[in-house]
Amino acid sequence: MQTVIDGKELASDILAGVREEVLHFKKKPELVAIIIGSDPASLSYLDAKRKKCEEVGIGYVLYQYDEKITTTQLRKKISDVRKKRKHTSIIIELPLPGHINTQYILDSIPPEKDPDMLSSRSWGLLATGKSAIFPPTAAAVIHILETSNVELERSHVVLVGWGGLVGKPLSLILTKRVSSLTVIRSKTPDISHFTREADILITGAGKPNLITGDMVKEGVVALDAGYSRMDGKVVGDLDFDSVSKKASTITPVPGGIGPLTVALLLKNVLTLARDH
Repeated sequence: MQTVIDGKELASDILAGVREEVLHFKKKPELVAIIIGSDPASLSYLDAKRKKCEEVGIGYVLYQYDEKITTTQLRKKISDVRKKRKHTSIIIELPLPGHINTQYILDSIPPEKDPDMLSSRSWGLLATGKSAIFPPTAAAVIHILETSNVELERSHVVLVGWGGLVGKPLSLILTKRVSSLTVIRSKTPDISHFTREADILITGAGKPNLITGDMVKEGVVALDAGYSRMDGKVVGDLDFDSVSKKASTITPVPGGIGPLTVALLLKNVLTLARDH
């Protein structure tokens, strides 16, 4: 029997736990979001996070700066935010404008305030196994695998994409948990040669319908962490209709990994607030 993962349902369970735990805090945990410019899609995504914060009792503050701001100016703004709001988590909405040094800005967030885990110091903690949290999207993938009782130890995992939100953190986490791991990019020649060998296929390339049904084997666990817009619709890396005919477990886009990612971001906010 095929399982189509309901990310909203899984997220609801996690958020219920977060809501319960927030009640035990003397000072309400808080999430600060920083965005440059006024991209409607980014603002909409942040507004969805705001609503989830309100649902579970986490404070939410948005700082929005002009898209002409320089790297130096933005770094100073973030420093001011950190000083003003000492006991809080901070996220930077990506992508930043091309003239901004993105990693330099991300590195201005210390690990104890970095629920997205995008700073170099947070990466170091993850790589050495010293982090109390996982990056939210990677954590969403792991959560699905664990709650679906997928046998990781004997599985060959193929990971498509090498981005900072999905591919890189998952490669670090999965290397210690699976029998074999293959990492490829969307531009890898003849990617079907690799994807057909996957017991577990995880994609985060951001390429619409990159993987079709003839590129996977029967019974594959197919988890789609890709995100693109095509003809005004949000789509993933998997051609859902054709891949779902073969998959034993599959995540839709939207409604799969996305809602779970937001829930686990807020769980990270809670963990950081509790630990620091």
